[in-house]
Amino acid sequence: MKKLLYTSFIILALFVTAMLPVNDLSVEAAAVNPFTDVKDSNSHAKAILSLYNDGIITGTSTTTYEPGKSATRGEAALFLANALGLQENTEKNGTFKDVPSSSIYYQAVTALTKAGIVNGYGDEFRPNATLTRAQLSKMLTIGFELHQSTQTKTKFTDVNKLTDGATKQYIQTLVDYGITKGTTATTFSPNMKLTRGQLATFLFNAINVASDELTVISVE
Repeated sequence: MKKLLYTSFIILALFVTAMLPVNDLSVEAAAVNPFTDVKDSNSHAKAILSLYNDGIITGTSTTTYEPGKSATRGEAALFLANALGLQENTEKNGTFKDVPSSSIYYQAVTALTKAGIVNGYGDEFRPNATLTRAQLSKMLTIGFELHQSTQTKTKFTDVNKLTDGATKQYIQTLVDYGITKGTTATTFSPNMKLTRGQLATFLFNAINVASDELTVISVE
């Protein structure tokens, strides 16, 4: 009798557990965290762990992600191509002399260039160079085919000072979709070097927008 009751209790517990909403799971329970430098208190932790477990981003080693380190153009291209599913490119004729076919960035850069999502500097891509928050705004807007804002005035005082109207529109597009809130309520820091942590959060938010098929709620 005791054995029967115990078995029944286990079955009931498993049933109740299966019925729990997935959203109730904590970040720790839902995602493996191999990174010693990504703590729960880090504002980018959820994005980093989610994308890592989905195979979209990688660490700088097996145990570190270095969220505060400046992201490179190569890393941004690789992660974005992974997010967009553009890593099946088998084209052998690369565009850039500094991204040979042996490079881990080759397929990503070639695919994104062919799709018109990224550009280089003549015959160079400069995969090890850093990129800015404004530059990523353009990549995300084009890559995820977001409905681009027509506004050239934003809520960010530092963005309004830019002379490039297109850059203002790319940044405003991300605001419209809720992909970014800026570095403060009134600044975006468009020329600031993008960090690996910020890259993960931008990508995570853009992927959620695309998967939910959200529409622009407000245009400022």
